[in-house]
Amino acid sequence: MILRSHLLNLKLRKDDKINMPKISDNIKYFKESAIGKISVMANEYGCINLGEGFPDFDPPKEITDKLKEVCELGPHQYGMSQGSKHFRECLAKKQQKFMGMPVDADENIVVTCGSSEAMMATMITICDRKDKVIVFSPYYENNLTDPVLNGAELIFVPLVPPAFNFDKEVLRKAFLEKPKAIIICNPLNPLGKVFTYEELLYISELCIEFDVFAVVDEVYEHIIFPPNKHTYMSSLPGMFERTIICNSLSKTYSITGWRLGYTVAEKSITDAIKRVRTYLSIASPAPLQEAATIGLLFSDEYYDTLSKFYKAKRDMFLNGLKDAGLSFYEPQGTFFVMMDIEKFGYKSDFDFCTMLIKEIGVAAVPGSSFFKEDINNYVRLHFAKKDETLMEAIRRLKKLKNKL
Repeated sequence: MILRSHLLNLKLRKDDKINMPKISDNIKYFKESAIGKISVMANEYGCINLGEGFPDFDPPKEITDKLKEVCELGPHQYGMSQGSKHFRECLAKKQQKFMGMPVDADENIVVTCGSSEAMMATMITICDRKDKVIVFSPYYENNLTDPVLNGAELIFVPLVPPAFNFDKEVLRKAFLEKPKAIIICNPLNPLGKVFTYEELLYISELCIEFDVFAVVDEVYEHIIFPPNKHTYMSSLPGMFERTIICNSLSKTYSITGWRLGYTVAEKSITDAIKRVRTYLSIASPAPLQEAATIGLLFSDEYYDTLSKFYKAKRDMFLNGLKDAGLSFYEPQGTFFVMMDIEKFGYKSDFDFCTMLIKEIGVAAVPGSSFFKEDINNYVRLHFAKKDETLMEAIRRLKKLKNKL
């Protein structure tokens, strides 16, 4: 009571300074997320949100039925930090089938809370302060902050519009700076580019020549549109020993909220990631791991159907954009599309996105948030929506003709 009275009797003048400890310099790397900001605006105006990338339809019924069963039977307590034995065994079978090479559940896999934690654990494992890491631009936001928070310095290599291919000589010059690692998002969020076998082979040759790790984000490995094909960097000659896959179940099984990710790597790297991971989030959700195992054992038909499912949505959406007179980079994979807004004459892509929300009723993400270069003539949309939602979004986007 005496202390409380004393505090209540303190009268601070407006110009009095309160001394506080200084927050970390690391906070400067956490810019306000453009995706988060757009989503807030989208909710405020009640528009169709094609900015934040997650499906608005249910996961496979087999998985949700299994979750109901697990809710009754468990497990419900902490699991193994590396991931449950059953989950890792099912993961190993799936990865082995698609990668075409042996994958051991104990020696090669660590389960994480989403691919975001997989990437952070990987960067802590392989990067020391002042190490350099190559990143392609455009990029997925988290692929920047994770290495920088570990004291690494970034080397940006542009993917050059309109085809968004890299210049081999520019990439080689980046390797001459003696990087520790290169991060490859394949297929690439936000662009939808699928790196070709020839591109990945060239990168792998540079990794071997300069003794560099390849960190590969493969979250969209099963959302690829023919004739494009996914090549696993780990499967290329001499690359399994220096490749770390960061992946998740989020997009393949439409369970983005379950936060089940994993790494696949050579044993000594896996052992190190295992130790790091223990001090990040301890363990991934035990009941969700058990429920998701049934999805990992789906037949090839599921993945073929998934690709066709998203291709139909892509084609519907792109045809709608064409009808509206809009230009875009045609995605080879993922469920994102980068729309070119140059002809609308906006100096700021964020201003364009604000107009899109307020006047058209559709939310998109400013493309500049994905580029190191001063490029602001793109916005990112996604088509992981029910057909009726996409049709309504297309109807609204056609109003943009009046803005030309």
